[in-house]
Amino acid sequence: MIRVLLAEDQSMVREALAALLSLEADLEVVAQAARGDEVVATARAHDVDVALLDIEMPGLTGLDAAAALRRELPGVKIVILTTFGRPGYLRRAMEAGADAFLVKDAPAARLADAVRRVLRGERVIDPALAAAALADGASPLTEREREVLRTAADGATNAEIAAALHLSQGTVRNYLSTAIQKTGARNRAEAVRTARDKGWL
Repeated sequence: MIRVLLAEDQSMVREALAALLSLEADLEVVAQAARGDEVVATARAHDVDVALLDIEMPGLTGLDAAAALRRELPGVKIVILTTFGRPGYLRRAMEAGADAFLVKDAPAARLADAVRRVLRGERVIDPALAAAALADGASPLTEREREVLRTAADGATNAEIAAALHLSQGTVRNYLSTAIQKTGARNRAEAVRTARDKGWL
């Protein structure tokens, strides 16, 4: 029996996925989590084989939870599920150590098949997303530029961003200016939108 952890913050979606997976004779959802920062402890407590992680969760994103899981419990296979098929997410998921990346509107049979395949040591990636990721190329943003844009996304002023990230206001201005240039945007709000749409944030 394959022991599965399902991490998804929307309880209706989580319960529906758990019900669908439980119809498979060789899969058992032994644990569920609603927050990304619960993933590692839950996986450890329930001795899971595979973790299915939504990208957008409170506490930690699915991508950050995947990276933590890879560090703490390297034997657990990781399947990232997302509503948004953004090429940048795929690239970041692979960098975080994910074994599979699927969009949520894929058939349940494909998800069950992906769980089995990652346990056999295979990588499973939605083919349309793989093609889009190759066409889009890597994110041009550095990690620091992403941090500054993420903080700016909530409407923070330069002073607030500087305080939150322990930077000078001049450095924040420089990072924002570079990020705006790299995204081809006219201002910081547009840069945030573009970076989010491409899955770079």
